[in-house]
Amino acid sequence: MSPTAHAPVGEHGLQEPHARTGPTSHVPVGTAKVVRALVRKELLVELRTLESVPGMALFAVTTFVVFHFALNQNTVSGQEAAGILWVTLLFAAMLGVNRLFVADADQGGFDGFLLAPVDRTALLFAKALALLCYLLVLELVAVPAFGLLLLGPPLGQALPGLLAPLALGDLGVAAIGTLVAALAVRTRARDLLGPLLALPLLVPIVIGCARASAPLLASAHPGGPALRWIATLALYDLVFGLIAYAVFDFLLED
Repeated sequence: MSPTAHAPVGEHGLQEPHARTGPTSHVPVGTAKVVRALVRKELLVELRTLESVPGMALFAVTTFVVFHFALNQNTVSGQEAAGILWVTLLFAAMLGVNRLFVADADQGGFDGFLLAPVDRTALLFAKALALLCYLLVLELVAVPAFGLLLLGPPLGQALPGLLAPLALGDLGVAAIGTLVAALAVRTRARDLLGPLLALPLLVPIVIGCARASAPLLASAHPGGPALRWIATLALYDLVFGLIAYAVFDFLLED
């Protein structure tokens, strides 16, 4: 008969349990999985609370109504139309940017995330993607309202060309807005400091998007988007996306 292994006996005659083998620390979770979970959480919270998107959409539509009566003209086109559209979208987006990290700061979400064995930049990607979703819903409401209330040329012929400026504008707002919101949320005057920091950085995006959109919204001989401004927007988005990725970890620590 082969001998059997016994657990070691302690000084009181009791068998001691076998020592555990293998790593005892938590294994870091993949960044993609963390981003998916965080984005899902952000969208579910917004669906339940409706804190950001309804206010953004209502602000945009109300602003178009004000412009409709204040300008004392039935329609706008060209540079005027592009300026009204993008300035309105910018200020509506700021309502979502201001609320982006408020729940995490007030309810201890930052501390819980810092204690988790995950990549810190996952929070940056998740918040930026959530803000992109907010902006997409905003534009699904605001752009048709703009075409109905103010735009002279038919919106249908300009819409395919508007997709590129809208996408690049959203990416820039998401990158800069997430960075600034993380920087301002832990200050006492976060509702004031956020827009003061973000608006100067977002002005080039508004200028580029308006210049790229103006030929599409012209009433006479509408053309395609200005490719020079499209390339400028893409470069601007890339630069600030890299800056946000580089400094976001330090913002969480501070």
